[in-house]
Amino acid sequence: MAKVTFNEERCKGCEICVSVCPKQIIHMADRFNSKGYRPAEVIEQDKCIGCAFCARMCPDVVIEVYK
Repeated sequence: MAKVTFNEERCKGCEICVSVCPKQIIHMADRFNSKGYRPAEVIEQDKCIGCAFCARMCPDVVIEVYK
């Protein structure tokens, strides 16, 4: 099983990771980070296949995928 982590304080809420996730398990959080952005988060970690599309596409390098 893969694990995805986000550095929520650096996330600017661009939603690119949301659009590229083949399992559609990344969503924008209901809360805000200290900069006023809604960070992305994984809602169903157990469905992650570890493809790392999200991490490769993130312009701010805030996503890490562990297999």
